[in-house]
Amino acid sequence: MSSSNTLFFSTSLLLFFTISFAQQPFRCTSPGATCNALVDYVSPNATTLSAIRTLFTIKNLRTILGANNLPLSTPPTFPIAASQTIKIPFPCICTNGTGISNRRPNYTVVPGDGLYHIAAEVFSGLVTYPQIQAVNNISNASLIEAGQTLWIPLPCSCDDVDGQKVVHYGHVVAAGSTVEGIAQQYNTSQDTLLRLNNLTGPQDLKAGAVLDVPLKACSSMVSNNSLDYPLLVPNDTYVFTATNCVRCRCDAALNWMLQCEASQINSSCPAIRCEGAENLYLGNTTSSGCNRTTCAYAGYNQTILTTAALESTCPASDNRSSAMSLQGWKWSKVVIFMHMLLLCISFLK
Repeated sequence: MSSSNTLFFSTSLLLFFTISFAQQPFRCTSPGATCNALVDYVSPNATTLSAIRTLFTIKNLRTILGANNLPLSTPPTFPIAASQTIKIPFPCICTNGTGISNRRPNYTVVPGDGLYHIAAEVFSGLVTYPQIQAVNNISNASLIEAGQTLWIPLPCSCDDVDGQKVVHYGHVVAAGSTVEGIAQQYNTSQDTLLRLNNLTGPQDLKAGAVLDVPLKACSSMVSNNSLDYPLLVPNDTYVFTATNCVRCRCDAALNWMLQCEASQINSSCPAIRCEGAENLYLGNTTSSGCNRTTCAYAGYNQTILTTAALESTCPASDNRSSAMSLQGWKWSKVVIFMHMLLLCISFLK
């Protein structure tokens, strides 16, 4: 076989497998719904956080730092090794029963680019070239020009899962992974993952596939009329909100309660005193006996909203012990009374 025939056969075979195992879109059943989503990016080569931020059209470096729980002091030149995975935060929109990234990232075509190369290599298979072709209304996939801007439709969803609001995370399946293992790692169930991803059984999981994983978010006091409602922050991440005046983080070890404080990155932000507890500032806590009061973030409109959240820290076992002691005391009184009654009856006889 000649070298040209060999090249044609190899390319055709590659395209066959690409189409056969094409990334399936995530279901999103609320037309026009928008939300924030995450997806894994497995870097095809050594690069930096700054380069990844530019590739995915992420406005601020701190957004990608928060999604990966990296310190805010991490520099833009922070190195990312080849095959290293970075979580990408992006806006999602629901349309035609599926979710895709909302008009970004935007990729500028360079000389020598092709749609397959952009999909499979530049964006590491997060999308397929027919998906890029479709959203950009390209009639001929072979005809793209240097300098042309392309919308890259990353997979996502805004749907509730089992009645709960979640952050949908496009998890790139590593070799050797199992559905059960992924479910345990991300605090969900195997049945949920199978249902969301149209898998008939665990055996259908493929390495390299982008799996729709619903991430539980920390509970919060954010009002439903707040501009950032619902503020969904999954475990081991942080976000900035309220015009970058507030930083909120989620830590499952802290009872899945959202922890917010003044961001200290915007000098124009006002001091955030607590509504109902003027001696407290956002994020401050005070204790009195078994009661703990925390100044919690409640959202923002014209101003930043706060509320004093009261929590009981009394050990449940102490309450049970007190109840049990009281019940024991009452029972002892009954026993003594019955014993005296029997003595009286015996004496009368």
